Amino acid sequence: MKRIRIIIILLMLGLSSFFIANRFLSNPITVNDRTSLKEEIEPSAPLEEPIPIEEEKKTTTTLLAAGDIMFHMPQIRAAYDSNSKTYDFRDVFKYVKKHIDSADLSIANFETVTVGNEMGFSGFPRFNSPEETLKAVKYAGFDILSTANNHALDQGKEGLLNTIRVIEKEGMKNIGTYEGPNNGILIEEINEIKIAFLSYSYGFNGLDYTLSEEELSYMVNRIDENRIRGDIDRAKDLEADVVVVFIHWGNEYQKEPSEYQLELGNKMVEWGANIILGSHPHVVQKSEIINYRGKDNFIIYSMGNFLSNQRKENMDNKYTEDGIMVKIQLEKNFSKGETNIIDITYIPTWVRRYTDNGLKYEILPIGDFLEYKELYSKIDDKEKERIEESYNDTLDKMIKN
Repeated sequence: MKRIRIIIILLMLGLSSFFIANRFLSNPITVNDRTSLKEEIEPSAPLEEPIPIEEEKKTTTTLLAAGDIMFHMPQIRAAYDSNSKTYDFRDVFKYVKKHIDSADLSIANFETVTVGNEMGFSGFPRFNSPEETLKAVKYAGFDILSTANNHALDQGKEGLLNTIRVIEKEGMKNIGTYEGPNNGILIEEINEIKIAFLSYSYGFNGLDYTLSEEELSYMVNRIDENRIRGDIDRAKDLEADVVVVFIHWGNEYQKEPSEYQLELGNKMVEWGANIILGSHPHVVQKSEIINYRGKDNFIIYSMGNFLSNQRKENMDNKYTEDGIMVKIQLEKNFSKGETNIIDITYIPTWVRRYTDNGLKYEILPIGDFLEYKELYSKIDDKEKERIEESYNDTLDKMIKN
């Protein structure tokens, strides 16, 4: 009897093992099951998910600026093709074109007017240049031209209006002179950075009488501190990230800025201007960084002559041959809501005038010619000496980053 009970117990144990094994074979324990079982034995707090670090969004853009673009009669005659009876000024810009094109936005001072080729041409003191000058400026790569300068009314109202029309026809924009009432603010958005452009001139060579009082109030921007301050405020209201002021001021042929330039420059920074680009003296004047409320702002008091016939031979002033292109890199940090100047590059230029089957003009980016033998070999020893001198004179005036 005892033996039978033992057999029955063994049979029952065998059957239990069979059913347990069969259960686990048909429903195997997963990782989660094991974890659950472990948690039942050793309860613990759930693991926290790591918080992803969000990368700051930033964007950059570059602005290039140059000084006075002028066309005196020797330059106009040099560009004339007697065979086609047309004018072509594009060759003048062939060496600087790559620098101008490399920027996202390029701007210069167009210090002449184009009232129309049928009216005949003239240089100083009352300019009228061929419309082809603007075709060449567009070819060079410029996007915006400041037209508020002392020669804006050289050919009266019609000269001012036709200059704007030709600029627009060539696919560019202008600031400082206008066809009708407007707020005087141009805003360009590049790479999600909104840049406001303003332009003003100290005066118009006594030719204000060519416009009515009403027209003077909106067709030309004269330097007026209340107006400038108001325009900067409006630019900020339009959510401009950067405010650029192109201003025609100072004393001609003076290598140092006047007290008035220094004072007004500082005021404009305090009012909210971030970049101030000076023209009119026809020689290069210094640049500086002004830190206001923890933000760096840039002023160059004069960028000199980018192109003209003014030089040592006819002005007894070699510095009128010098100019500078300024390339400014801006960075916008979206998380901080800030846009700052992060780099400034200076490109000194020199206006070359030489004879080759007639008079020729070229704007030389001096650094390129000093660096590359192929370009350097194109100029004679006297010119080599002159451009090295010009290069050093210009860079000595520039603030270092």
